[in-house]
Amino acid sequence: MLQSRALVIALILLLSTTLPEVQSKSLFEKDRRDLLAIPEVIASYFYEAVNKVSPKVGQFLLDTVQSPSVIAARQRIVKEATKVSIMFEQLIEKIKNLWYTRVLGY
Repeated sequence: MLQSRALVIALILLLSTTLPEVQSKSLFEKDRRDLLAIPEVIASYFYEAVNKVSPKVGQFLLDTVQSPSVIAARQRIVKEATKVSIMFEQLIEKIKNLWYTRVLGY
């Protein structure tokens, strides 16, 4: 019994020292640029993997991505995603405001 109490106390102390070190953010606190960078990172990993296997295909992918039509499409997608992200942030702020004023009564 004494050993299990000591184990529980040790576990609580261990968790209390490690959990504050975690630098996680909730979805509502993430920066808009973090979310928009995810497709770029995926494309970069894909290019690196393909380039290791076949440098010719990697060069073809690089040339394709740098073509004017693909660049225009990417810019359009980023522009629209930014608009949606801003609208989502505004919606979250309205929900927080409603929660604080109507539900909690602040």
